[in-house]
Formats: sequence, C-alpha cells, structure tokens
Amino acid sequence: MTRWIALAAYASATAGVLMMLSAGSTPARADCYEDIGCTDSDRMSVDDLTQLSCQNLWHVRNRIYDENGFCFKTARAKAAFDNSDCWVRNQSSVKLSAIERHNVNAIVEAESENGCN
Repeated sequence: MTRWIALAAYASATAGVLMMLSAGSTPARADCYEDIGCTDSDRMSVDDLTQLSCQNLWHVRNRIYDENGFCFKTARAKAAFDNSDCWVRNQSSVKLSAIERHNVNAIVEAESENGCN
C-alpha cells in the first residue's frame, strides 16, 4: 500500500504536529495527526492539545465537524473546508461519537487554556 503524508492546511509554528497520516490510496474518513492521534478513534489529551497553536486547534476541532457533515457558515471555515458534501446545517445537530465528543471537548478546553479566541 502506498503511504501519503500531507501537511494540514494550517500548520504554523507547530509544523509537523499536524502532519496527517493515512494508509492506502484512498484517504480514510477521519484524519490522524502526528502527536495527538486520530479524530474518531483516539482520545486526545488536553496536555498534548495545549502544545498546538490556536490556529491548529481550530483546524482539528472543525475537521471533526467537517468529517461528520457540518455545513460551515463563516468565510474562514468555508475557505478551509469543503461544503459540497455537507448535510447538517445546525452544529448542535451534528452526530458525534463518544470519542469525537471527547475530542471536541478536550480541544475546547485546550483552546481556553491557551487563551484562544
């Protein structure tokens, strides 16, 4: 199988931390990030997440919503994520697994600890 490695759209000072890894010729539905794990199968720790920049935390949190069909409304999010395959217009209606909910909550906590807006 071929392995591909691509830098996430918003890698900044933490370049490499948000390196996405996937096996096979077709990317997996969920993203996996070096140092923090996969969005749908690994429970991300707040300690690991606080090492990321606010921009990278925003990207990973919104990637979880993107993976679950959320239709973004802001110009920033529309520029970063493809709405052509979205189906959920209300963020509170996005169906997240227990792990994804944990990860969103951990990211929100890390964003708070880092003083992100």
